[in-house]
Amino acid sequence: MKTLLITLLGFFPVSLIWHTSFKEAQQEAQTSHKQILINFSGSDWCGPCIRLRKEILGSDAFESYAKDHLVLVQADFPRQKKNQLSAAQVKLNEALAEQYNPDGKFPYTLLVDEKGKILKSWDGYPNESPEKFVQDLNTN
Repeated sequence: MKTLLITLLGFFPVSLIWHTSFKEAQQEAQTSHKQILINFSGSDWCGPCIRLRKEILGSDAFESYAKDHLVLVQADFPRQKKNQLSAAQVKLNEALAEQYNPDGKFPYTLLVDEKGKILKSWDGYPNESPEKFVQDLNTN
């Protein structure tokens, strides 16, 4: 049975883990010495956010790079009632936005080091291929 499970896992790619707590992501980044990618998104109302998630952050090129080099953080601000977050999660996202996205830009993506220092940012949809986006990530 264990062999079957291991075999099946090889056929189904394990999706990336997107943290919802910056503090937890930062602890992981400090342990693993990885950079942190923070994505501010309006997942159910922001067209460019949806496109970014689908075309770049969900691409094979990004996922392949991210699994070995990044700790990922998603700060989502949905508007539809069915997608509402818990009060605790809203508080975490708002605190992160106060620190890194005080102007409320969507989508807004940041690459920060394990201490939280901003290395690079993308305001809006990065109008480039997933491969070019990964190349931009890799130049820091």
